[in-house]
Amino acid sequence: MLIKKPADIPSSEITPQSAYVSRRKFMVTAAVALGAAAVACNKAAEMASPQKAEAAAAKLQFTRNSALSTSEKPNSLKEISTYNNFYEYGTDKSDPAENAWKLRTRPWTVSIEGEVKKPKTYDIDQLTKLAPLEERIYRHRCVEGWSMVMPWLGYSLSNFIKQCEPTSKAKYVQFVTLQDPEQMPGQKTGVLDWPYVEGLRMDEAMHPLALLCFGLYGEVLPNQNGAPVRMILPWKYGFKSGKSIVKFRFVEKQPPTTWNISAPSEYGFYSNVNPAVDHPRWSQKTERRIGEFRRRDTLMFNGYAGQVASLYSGMDLRANY
Repeated sequence: MLIKKPADIPSSEITPQSAYVSRRKFMVTAAVALGAAAVACNKAAEMASPQKAEAAAAKLQFTRNSALSTSEKPNSLKEISTYNNFYEYGTDKSDPAENAWKLRTRPWTVSIEGEVKKPKTYDIDQLTKLAPLEERIYRHRCVEGWSMVMPWLGYSLSNFIKQCEPTSKAKYVQFVTLQDPEQMPGQKTGVLDWPYVEGLRMDEAMHPLALLCFGLYGEVLPNQNGAPVRMILPWKYGFKSGKSIVKFRFVEKQPPTTWNISAPSEYGFYSNVNPAVDHPRWSQKTERRIGEFRRRDTLMFNGYAGQVASLYSGMDLRANY
């Protein structure tokens, strides 16, 4: 390889200093401009994503409902949003946080069907504004034996049901969640029958504790926690609280529910937290609060017996598990 020494280079090939400096300035300016453009494009792309757009306006207006809240300290947002059951995104507890970014929560509608005076469809923003939002700090108990304390935002399901105007034939309400395998890759598996469905007896649904939920920790629900709308039923095991709901059906007869279809000997329709009724494969007498080492005793109706026990007066809770 021939290497030219400075003395061998003709003066005609030497760039003048003024031109060199100007070129350097141009290159620096161009690099800065390109960098700024790239940042702007990235920001535009982020804001074009439904999740990023929601995050930019994620705060919700609410008041604290102390009368229906526990005084226990809530778990951290990180704990609540990274340890989840949401089989639509995988069966491991970390799967929802890793995969739920695929969920598009805008546009989103919720339809009302069945025994109602007038079937209708709500846009999610209409639904959010049907009643003032409240923050309620609820205990959460999973059938697998772990628990958390969570500060949910929403309003009593009864407020929504009154707007639906159910007929006298409506004895139960079923809620149906989104079925879209492209957004919910777990639905491509046969782990459960899809879509995920759950339901309540009408008096349960009208109880003040039953919460139609839109937020968590003062902001819109993270995708992995059931965005944009879900149920919260603090006296029942967590699988009763359907996530990412798209439909409510008011029906005369007890509706099928996903886990009861999958394993009827293990998961009943009522699914009330009951330390005296064990799961066939493990005890329900104790639980592990996420963030704690020692196990604690499980409370009847998850500690809400004073509010909800009358709903089940005279029932055999071993048979109606």
